Amino acid sequence: MARPESDGTRRRPPRRDGAWPAALPARVERAILAQQDHSERIIGWIHAAIVTLFGVLYALSRPAEGRAVDPMPWMVQDPALMPAADAIARLLTNPVPWVLMLYSLATAIRLVWSYRARLPPWSLVVSIVIDMTLLMALIWSFHVQYDQPPAFYLKAPTLLYVFIFIALRTLRYEERYVLIAGVVAAAGWLVLVGYAAAFDASGVPTTRNYVEYMTSARILWGAEIDKIVTILVVSALLGLAMHNGRKLLVRAIAEGEAARDLKRFFSDDVARQITGADEPIKPGEGRICDVAVLFIDLRDFTRLSRDLPPEQTVALLADYQARLVPVVRAHGGSIDKFLGDGILASFGCARPSPTYAADALAALDAVMAEAARWSDERRSAGLQSIRVGAAVAAGSVLFGAVGDDNRLEYTIIGDAVNLAAKLEKHTKVEGVRALTDAATYELARRQGYAETKPALPAARPVIGVAEPVRLVVLA
Repeated sequence: MARPESDGTRRRPPRRDGAWPAALPARVERAILAQQDHSERIIGWIHAAIVTLFGVLYALSRPAEGRAVDPMPWMVQDPALMPAADAIARLLTNPVPWVLMLYSLATAIRLVWSYRARLPPWSLVVSIVIDMTLLMALIWSFHVQYDQPPAFYLKAPTLLYVFIFIALRTLRYEERYVLIAGVVAAAGWLVLVGYAAAFDASGVPTTRNYVEYMTSARILWGAEIDKIVTILVVSALLGLAMHNGRKLLVRAIAEGEAARDLKRFFSDDVARQITGADEPIKPGEGRICDVAVLFIDLRDFTRLSRDLPPEQTVALLADYQARLVPVVRAHGGSIDKFLGDGILASFGCARPSPTYAADALAALDAVMAEAARWSDERRSAGLQSIRVGAAVAAGSVLFGAVGDDNRLEYTIIGDAVNLAAKLEKHTKVEGVRALTDAATYELARRQGYAETKPALPAARPVIGVAEPVRLVVLA
């Protein structure tokens, strides 16, 4: 089969940031980038759910009681400014609402951006830094909100959200963002630990006693190092998993694209047999099955191709196939191959059916009706009318792969195939549009085919067939 020539307009994805193999076909990379865009939207919605949860938990939490709030000293000179000064002071001594507001704003911007355009790599890094910074700021604010020493916030379970943020980066199947998230989280926690050690008013913020660490606002360095190591190790393991998973993702998407391409060259049933095989298909593999073979031919195509410009000839052939192939498939037929202006289809092998002969004759009737409509449309449009010839023959055939290890072709081989092709040519001798042999027609009737077709009065000699054939006119 000839490969269609490129029109020189091969589309490329809008960017390539080096995270994926340079040898990826453009269509595979487009599929990967589309999946990543979808993942970024999921990440944005999960972030929105998290910030909503933070807001609900804050609204339900009980603030520290009896804490005095001093007004701003440079504003108290003017009594008219006292209310504003008091409000600002309260906000500064309780920064959680500010942090949640900034977190919500950053999440909203990121989510809207992900729907409007593809997020560039730098924005993802910035997003990670913002996420971790606001999370650490939220944790830091606990000691202010509850009027406790800084080491108080080191026991906040909110740190566990770090692992959610790191895990979210795995949805892109790019380990670099997982590792960046882990490093930023570890660095943020180290800063919080350093702040707690440096700014504790008691002057003795550390302890070596685990019980005292758990029951007081003291720092146990071993515990904090454990947290940092855990964050880094989890990030490294997830990054390694993403490195391996990315290879599988590329292979899966590439094979998925190949499977979709196979359906353009084979019927869905044959494509599923190829892609679903436990072992690679080998030449010579096949099976014997009872089928009905339908052969369709566009009459006078050679003459039409001489009279028409090349682009109109190709358009005519494409229109012919686009109209008739869906009709064949709708009746359970499997397109075996295109033979120039000929179409070879089979019924009952790629998709087993107990009514394969009846299906084939029903498909032929529908093909003839569609061809007539198409010819009328062309005539109404001032174009040349067309004629289609067809034939059906049933019998046992070999269905399988032929060729060599470098190129295989799924096809059907047998007397039924040869008879269908010869009967299609014989329609010109009889001056009809479609024929079948009496044996096939009787089989179809037993299988439920209800149309009554006229049989020719006597067996007729058919070129290429040894014995005269009893024929039935289908159209």
